[in-house]
Amino acid sequence: MEKMNHFLMGRELLLSELNEDFLKEGNGITSNGFIEVGQQQTCRRCGSNQLKDRQAAPCTCGKNCFYCIRCLQMGKIKRCSTLYHVPEKNQFISIKEPILTWQGQLSQQQALASKEIETTIKTGQTRLIWAVAGAGKTEMLFKGIEWAIRSGKRVCIASPRTDVCLELAPRLKSAFQQVEQITLYGEMEGGYNYTQLVIATTHQLMRFREAFDVLIIDEIDAFPFDTDKALQFAAQKAKKTTGTIIYLSATPNKQMRQDIAQKKLTASVLPARYHGFALPEPKAIWAGDWRKSILKRHKKAVIFKEIQRLLQANRRFLVFVPNIELMLEFSCCLTEFFPNSSFTSVSSEDEQRKEKVQKMRDESYQFMLTTTILERGVTFRDIDVLVLGAEDRTFTEAALIQIAGRVGRHRDFPTGEVRYLHYGQTKALKNAITQIKKMNKLARERGLLIGK
Repeated sequence: MEKMNHFLMGRELLLSELNEDFLKEGNGITSNGFIEVGQQQTCRRCGSNQLKDRQAAPCTCGKNCFYCIRCLQMGKIKRCSTLYHVPEKNQFISIKEPILTWQGQLSQQQALASKEIETTIKTGQTRLIWAVAGAGKTEMLFKGIEWAIRSGKRVCIASPRTDVCLELAPRLKSAFQQVEQITLYGEMEGGYNYTQLVIATTHQLMRFREAFDVLIIDEIDAFPFDTDKALQFAAQKAKKTTGTIIYLSATPNKQMRQDIAQKKLTASVLPARYHGFALPEPKAIWAGDWRKSILKRHKKAVIFKEIQRLLQANRRFLVFVPNIELMLEFSCCLTEFFPNSSFTSVSSEDEQRKEKVQKMRDESYQFMLTTTILERGVTFRDIDVLVLGAEDRTFTEAALIQIAGRVGRHRDFPTGEVRYLHYGQTKALKNAITQIKKMNKLARERGLLIGK
C-alpha cells in the first residue's frame, strides 16, 4: 500500500490509470471529473469551462454525460469520472552529500541571479528569469535546487517542449548525481516512479495536484504553453499553495514585460551570455520571391547563393523554413543543386528527429533544414543560421530571437552569422533585431561583455 501511495502522492489520476491494489485499499481522496465553479461545469484536470471543449456521448452512468476534449490526449475525463489523489507528504529517502556535484563556475550575472533564485525559493515567491539565449539559465538554478533538495522539498522543472526536457535531463543528472529523478513526457518508455526531482513537459503537469514546493517552467513563451490556458491552469494546480514558481524565458511576452515595468512581477534580467561575448546581431537580407525561386529552380536566386557561400566557406549551418511542405520541396531542390553536400531535414513529424539532431551535433552533416521545432532547446558547437522567408507569420518576434540564439553559444565559438532572408520586412522581424541589439547595449552598459 505504501508503494501505491507513493505512486499517487501529489498526483490526481483516473481510474484507468490505477491498478486494482490501490482500489482495494481505497485510501485516497476522490473527486468528480467535473466540478461546478460559478454555476459552470469545469474540468478538474485542465480547468476548461467552455462549452466548445465538451463533447456529449452515451455513457453507462445513464445521465446526460459529456467529456472534455481540451485535455483528451491525457485520457478521457467525463462528467461522471472519478479522480483519485493522495496528498503530497514529501517522503523521500535521505541523500548523501554532496547534493550538488556540479563543479563549474558562474559568471558575475549568473551568480547574482543564482542568489536571487535561492532567495525566491526560500521565501516561496514568484520570479521571472529573463535571460538571453545562451546566458546559462540551467546553471543558475543549481544552488536554489540544492537548497530545496536538502530542505526536503519536491522540485519540478517543466517545459512545453519534449526536446528541451530530454536535453535538460542528463545535465541535471550530472549536476545532482545522488538525487533520484524522472523525466515525464508523452512518448516516454517505462513507468512512473515517485522522485524528489521531476523533469516534465507542461502537459504532464495535468496529472499533478499540489505536488511541488518548487516549480520551474522553462521556455514559458514557447508553444503551446504561451497561449494554452489549460496548461497554465495545470501549472498552478501542480504547485503547492505555499510553493515557489520560477519562470524562465529569453523572450517574455508583452504582458509580462508590462508587469515587470509596473513592478507586479519580480524579475532578474540577464542581457549577456555566460561567456561574455555579444549576441550575434541578425542581418535582414532581401531574397525576393523565394517561393517562386524554389518552384522554378532559379539557381542564381539569393537563397541558393547564400547556401553556396556558406558551403564554400566550409561553415556548418541551420536553415529554418516556415513549414514542412516548403522544407521538403526546398530539400529536393538543394539535392539537385548541391549533390555533393551532406545535409538532412527535420520537423515535428519526423520519427528520426532525435537521431538526426544528434548527428548534426556530431558534425555528420554540413547543414540541416528545419521547421521551428529547433528554434529553442538545442545547442550545436559552431554554426550559422539562415531563416528562409523570415516574413512568414510562422516566424514571430519570439521565434526569430530564439532562432538567432542558436548561434555563438559555445565558449570556444562565440560568434557566427544570422541572416533573415525575406520578401518584405515585418514588424516581428524588425522588433527581433531591435530586441537583440537592446540586450547587447544593456550588457555593454553593465560591463558584462568581453568581446567586441
